[in-house]
Amino acid sequence: MPTESQSPQYRLHVTAGPSYDPKSHQTVPVNQDTPLHIESDQALVDLCVRIQNYNGYPENSPSSNAYFKHPSHENDAYSISFSIIFKHPVDGNALLFGNDFDHPVRDRLPPGFGAGLRLMKWAIDPSLDGDAYADKPYLYSPALATWNQFLIGGLRTKHDSDTSGSNPEKPTARIVEEGAEDDGVPVRRGLCIPDTASERRRFFQDEPVRKEFVFQPGRAYWVDFGNPYLGFSDFTLRLPGITLNGLPYIDEVNNYLRYVLKDRDTGVVYLVVVFTMVKQGDGGDAKDGDGGDDDEDDEEAKKRFEWEPDPSLDDVE
Repeated sequence: MPTESQSPQYRLHVTAGPSYDPKSHQTVPVNQDTPLHIESDQALVDLCVRIQNYNGYPENSPSSNAYFKHPSHENDAYSISFSIIFKHPVDGNALLFGNDFDHPVRDRLPPGFGAGLRLMKWAIDPSLDGDAYADKPYLYSPALATWNQFLIGGLRTKHDSDTSGSNPEKPTARIVEEGAEDDGVPVRRGLCIPDTASERRRFFQDEPVRKEFVFQPGRAYWVDFGNPYLGFSDFTLRLPGITLNGLPYIDEVNNYLRYVLKDRDTGVVYLVVVFTMVKQGDGGDAKDGDGGDDDEDDEEAKKRFEWEPDPSLDDVE
């Protein structure tokens, strides 16, 4: 079994794209004020990743972001925040957000992982489901029930979605807050979605309720996901009463954590964000296209990229 003293030093490299295929990924400008724009045949996404005490790639990345000074996020360790405009209707009950792998990781899970997972499901995300010991492990939650913040925006026209020019509807470094705006306000009210993040997450833990929600094509949805528990500087999970250090279990194959937004019923993937630990001295390898394995044929997608979005249980909504 590896020990921490035997673990080489690593730096984090974050990439993202519209599919599992690493060739479709770009480096994410962590803690920068300009989101990464990702377009596919399925959706338009503008992504921000923020990590507290960041020392990874690209070189000279800010170590933090003003996001972590916001009263709602002072204790958070990281944030995956994005706006998404779907190009086709998406079933709210089928949309999943979570982690998966292309190969078994059961032999690399630290002692206490099972207890930590049960604690997460009991105290943090009751909607979490999956099998970390499978040949292709996964831990998914219904997106509507797991996102920390969820805002329903307005319908966009083709002109609004064109990022080639200025677009006042796409502010940089937006801190997403629960609610709705523009003509998304009557949509949220009409579905009787609670006003607060914690109540909305509890509301959507009910499958019949999720089945009533459909993500409309052309409408902007804003999302923020993060917490104080996962430290990406050392891949350590810090839960109340339990600390799981993953760094000693990293090797050349088991060196990444992948977040996926996908449709459970159709298998369609909308967004993949990969956090890869790159061994010190291999900085030249921290480039676009790294992270994860190619698990699907993505030729039908036409992609282009442009630069363009808690330490105690009480801190997590």
